[in-house]
Parts: sequence; structure tokens; C-alpha cells
Amino acid sequence: MRKVQLAMAKPGDRIARSIFQENGNVLLGTGVELNERYIERLRNIGIDFLYIEDGLSEDIEPEETIRDETRTKAVNEIYKTMNSFKDEVVTKGRTIAPDIGRNFRAVFGNIMQDLATRPNMLVNLSSIHSMDAYLFQHSFNVAVLSGIMGIAKGFNRNQLEELGVGALLFDIGMTKLPPELLSKTGRYTKEDMELMHSHPKLGFDILRKYHDISIVSAHCALQHHERFNGMGYPRNLKKDEIHIYAQIVGLADTYDALVSPRLHRKRYTTSEAIEFLFASGGTFFDLDLIKLFCSHISVYPVATTLQLNTGQVVVVTENNQLAVHRPKVRVIMEADGTLPKSPYEIELKDQLHITIVKEL
Repeated sequence: MRKVQLAMAKPGDRIARSIFQENGNVLLGTGVELNERYIERLRNIGIDFLYIEDGLSEDIEPEETIRDETRTKAVNEIYKTMNSFKDEVVTKGRTIAPDIGRNFRAVFGNIMQDLATRPNMLVNLSSIHSMDAYLFQHSFNVAVLSGIMGIAKGFNRNQLEELGVGALLFDIGMTKLPPELLSKTGRYTKEDMELMHSHPKLGFDILRKYHDISIVSAHCALQHHERFNGMGYPRNLKKDEIHIYAQIVGLADTYDALVSPRLHRKRYTTSEAIEFLFASGGTFFDLDLIKLFCSHISVYPVATTLQLNTGQVVVVTENNQLAVHRPKVRVIMEADGTLPKSPYEIELKDQLHITIVKEL
């Protein structure tokens, strides 16, 4: 299979990896043949990339960081919980969703089980989902990235659980914002920004009511928009004034937001997002934390379609953790537009005169 822009897909192509709805269920499953109606539907709901089957790359299978089953169950739990809070009624200090802490510890436990089977793998969160699913899928991705960072930092089981629950629920304050604000495509007004900047405190106020959610988990909601140089919100905290869990969640939040399609902009490529993070070292985030984070990210995930400076079109077949910018690739189109007579691969780390021009 290979990952391509939706604009490159055509009727007759078969989907090689499922596309998900906002609740985590499958929208279009593996093996579905695309037609004009499906392509238009995907375009309308904000899908810009997808995986397709291809004769020259049929044996290329990106190894998922997290199993689809784990993702579906987790996103469904996030979906149900966040929707329940949109119309939450608080009476006599008691809130709905009394099992929220227990439920999300179980969700994160499943994520950790998947991560434990892939201890040295570069992260590839390759799920494809509709724009409406952003909030729920984003929370899941942030939890996965945060879990990997927690493992890399050497956190113990209790610390990982606190971080994971906080990461899964860090954006719960967004459920208290007007829906029209979240779907707005134009420039935010001053009033819009003030409302948006209220969601960390709103999330903290929700989570701190639950006796089975650690207060430091709740601080992931409160502090995930604080920045290393003190220019974040809501309290302008800086450096170590920001809890390490919130620093990790804030970094994971920023990265996943950059590589996701948004209403107001196109997604960044993974390499562009990594460049952005390194440029923010010492200002938005601690540079050492950025280095640790990026050392676990697959810059060019397996099945990514690329163009080389030679003019050839290739698909990534293998990553090297010691040379993350120089993957092994398979040529699927020569510079003159012809197909190779037989598939062959190039080890870019050994061919330094060949460079990657762009992702297709």
C-alpha cells in the first residue's frame, strides 16, 4: 500500500487502510473501491490523504503504533464522555460520568499494552479520519504520544497513568465552548480568543471535581497552553512552573495539531512539523524535551509517497532510527514518467547525493 493525497486518488483505487468517523467507527473500510461519489464525500469531510492499494507497493505494510481495535475503543470512550459534558447538569456538587477516572485508566492501560510490544519503534499514527472527528482522534493521538514520552522519561506506572488520563482528557474544556466557535473558519475576534483561552480553566474545573482523577492529571488541562518562555495562557507560567505532564501534553498537542488537517489551514508534513518544533526550542517548549520527542517520531513513515531530486517517485519501505531523514525507498516511477521494469529500492542513507524534495 502507499499513502497519497486525495487529489491523486482516482475511481477504481481500493482503500488499503480504514477511514474513521468521529466516534471511532469505520466510515470506509479496507478494500472498498473508490468512485467519484466516495472521493467527493471524502473531500467534503476534510480528508486530504488516504492509503490505497498499489501493485508496486502491495507488500509494503506500515507497522501501526496502536492497533485499530485499541484506537476504536478509546476514541469511542472519548466521544461518549465529551458529548456527555456538552449538556452536563451539575447538581449538589455531583456530576455525571461518575466512572470517568476508572474508564480512562482502562483506556490508557490498553494503549500502554500496545506500546509495550513496540518499545523501539518510531511513532507512526497513520489513522485517517473526518474533520468532525478531530477533537476525539486528536485527544487519542496526544495520549499515545504522551505515553511514549512518559516511557522515554522513565516514569513509573503511577506516573504514566496520571499522565495518560490527563492526556486523554486535556481538551475536555472544549466541550463548554460554543459549537460555532469551534467550526469557525474566518479570523477570530478578540472576544473569540478570550473564549478560546478559557477552555484550559474550564477543563480543569471539570476534572478536579472527580476524586478518582489526580489533581496533576487535571493540570494537563489547565496548563497545556502554557509556554516555556511565559507567553502562554491562562497564567503565563514559564519553565519548571509548568508541570512536566502538562509540558509533555502541550508538546504532543502542538505536534498532532500541526500534522492534522484543520479548517483554517492545510496540514504540515511530519518533517515540517519537526522543523517547527525545533525552531520553538527554548521559547514554546524545553529544547531537551523537543529532542526526546522528535527522536521517537517517524519523519517519513512507511508507505509515504515521496519525490526525489532525481525526479523519481518512491514509496518508503523502511525507517532507520539512526538516520530518520534517510529512509529506504522503493522506486515506483522513473524520472521520465515510466514504470520500472522491476521493483528496486534505494537506501538513501548510503546515497547522499539523492535528496527528498517533497511528500506527494
